[in-house]
Amino acid sequence: MSARRDFDVLIAGAGMVGAGLAALLSTGEATRALRIALVDPKPALAPLPGEPLDARVSALSRAGERVLRRTGAWPLLALRQPCAYERMVIWDSGAAVGGRDTLVFDAAEAGEPNLGHIVENRAVAAALVERAIAGGVTLLRSTVTALDLTRDVATVMLGERTLAVGLVVAADGADSPLRHLAGLGGEPTAYAQEAIVAHLRPAESHRGTAHQRFLPEGPLALLPLADGTVSLVWSTAPAQAERLVALDDAAFASEVTRASDGVLGTLTPVTGRSRFPLRRFNAASYAATRLALVGDAAHTVHPLAGQGVNQGFLDVAALVMELGAALARGGDPGDPQPLARYARARRAENALMGAALDGIYRLFTSDRPLLMQARQLGLGLASRAGPLKRLLVERALG
Repeated sequence: MSARRDFDVLIAGAGMVGAGLAALLSTGEATRALRIALVDPKPALAPLPGEPLDARVSALSRAGERVLRRTGAWPLLALRQPCAYERMVIWDSGAAVGGRDTLVFDAAEAGEPNLGHIVENRAVAAALVERAIAGGVTLLRSTVTALDLTRDVATVMLGERTLAVGLVVAADGADSPLRHLAGLGGEPTAYAQEAIVAHLRPAESHRGTAHQRFLPEGPLALLPLADGTVSLVWSTAPAQAERLVALDDAAFASEVTRASDGVLGTLTPVTGRSRFPLRRFNAASYAATRLALVGDAAHTVHPLAGQGVNQGFLDVAALVMELGAALARGGDPGDPQPLARYARARRAENALMGAALDGIYRLFTSDRPLLMQARQLGLGLASRAGPLKRLLVERALG
């Protein structure tokens, strides 16, 4: 590798995926000698003891959990209590919860201790940043303002500072500035939906169960949290989302309790509410000369299955594997062949996941009578079909 480079790898974005990549590279046997920079103007800070859980949480699959354990970040989450969920209950608004057309995934049936964990996004990101720094990663509190990619080196501008880098990785979110600077195209497809997120306290114990009800306007999910509350992710029409966010707490509690079919009794808000638009996106390519995309910079999907961050961690694992193999052969982290292999494999896998989730979204938001009957029947058949159910559980586990 060229001695004139300031860093071998520069990662833009210290969210869960970007920090996860930095931490994993700094602990991997084949990659730990790399000089790595993690760039973010406001990296996540570890929550203070006793501070309430942030409203932004994620359902972490086995793949994501493995990244956190491998980097040593998992124990750092103990104070924020990742909540293991052992069951998932999924039903359509046209059927009664618990009936024959309810799809139930149970960890015990699959021989697993749980199906995953609900984790606080900022706590995960902060833990991974801490592990990355402990592994020798340089944290730069700055923003990439310009980028020049050539066969021999990537030149990155951080304000007035210029850095020569072997590989740039864009982990800077769905509206990735680096993706645009690199000219990697792809048009997002907007869903006619927005997601409302909030935490609520249920009258009945969630018992480590994640619930999801498909409503005509979109799915409503209640994710269990360690403090006994649940995290709401309610995807609905923009006008409806605007109305719901504007309601007072009592009116909102009534609406969300009704919409969730009272599955956990009365739901009482314990945080404010926020909403954000939903869209589907898959970049035209995940790699350019000396640059790779990971996480939301490369792809976004509908949140109905909670797979967004898990796809990002799978990107990270695949990229680390390709870079490690290239370095073991005496190569360079910015060599085009490993980046091309990474890009082909992950783009195809993420396209498949995106199409599957898009199909589920369209099926469960259709008001055609035949499709409405088919989806109710399909949930029931999936619940009773052992091999299919096992396949779905394995997919959810990552």
